[in-house]
Amino acid sequence: MSLRVLGVDPGLTRCGLGVVEVEGNRRATLVAVGVVGTVAGTALDARLLVISEAIDLWLDTHRPDVLAVERVFSQLNVSTVMGTAQASGVVIAAAARRGIPVALHTPTEVKAAVTGSGSANKDAVGKMVTKILRLDEMPKPADAADALALAITHAWRRGVAGPGPTAGSASRGAAPVSGLTPAQRLWAEAEARAKRGSY
Repeated sequence: MSLRVLGVDPGLTRCGLGVVEVEGNRRATLVAVGVVGTVAGTALDARLLVISEAIDLWLDTHRPDVLAVERVFSQLNVSTVMGTAQASGVVIAAAARRGIPVALHTPTEVKAAVTGSGSANKDAVGKMVTKILRLDEMPKPADAADALALAITHAWRRGVAGPGPTAGSASRGAAPVSGLTPAQRLWAEAEARAKRGSY
């Protein structure tokens, strides 16, 4: 049985959107990918409206089983964090209106899931997404590749951690580390550290 996941890399200037279909054997296939956003300086209400209308369209068009959204965490640039949090709220509310579960994943979890290293850079993530999805070229900009990486991470996490569809339910039980590939083991360890607030 396959799982359709819409990954969202939230942001006001660029909000990455990526839909993947992942089979029980972890084979992932690209369904759609894109970026929506607004120019800096545009009024906040107008920026959020653009994202709201875009996510509504994507949810209604692609009908995902679950949304995977990047978890907002503390950064040095407070204004960037605020914009990311506001975009995330719009996306999460749109899913809630449709009864679609939402999973939150930290950047470290995503990097570890797709590359085997929680400290991988965006280029490495993009290259692995390209390989995993068997694409001819890397999705651009990086926000698009990141959205696909989020979707892949959630689908793979579900296979590792059990049937729970949300990040919270999967995190409550420790994922077994034995029997995992090296990349999965690194990802599980990164996930555990993120859960403890190490990042």
